[in-house]
Amino acid sequence: MPNIKSAVKRVKTSTAKNLQNRMRKSELKTVLRKYHEAVEANSPELPELFKYTIKKVDQAAAKNIIHKNAASRKKAQLQKALDSALAK
Repeated sequence: MPNIKSAVKRVKTSTAKNLQNRMRKSELKTVLRKYHEAVEANSPELPELFKYTIKKVDQAAAKNIIHKNAASRKKAQLQKALDSALAK
């Protein structure tokens, strides 16, 4: 544990941010998993779920949870999965 006051604060804030980032990343993974399950099941609410998933990916990129290029790649993969599911 640090002795300097600013270092103590830095440890507290970095720990809090780490927890927030883990929560956001976990939420993103859950949303992506639910989307892929809906694609496999050819769910009727797939377009609404697609919009929600894209929104969550964009939010994660805005908060630097994932890189912006990774977000772009993930959105393209989601769109491709949607197109293939609707074509069936």
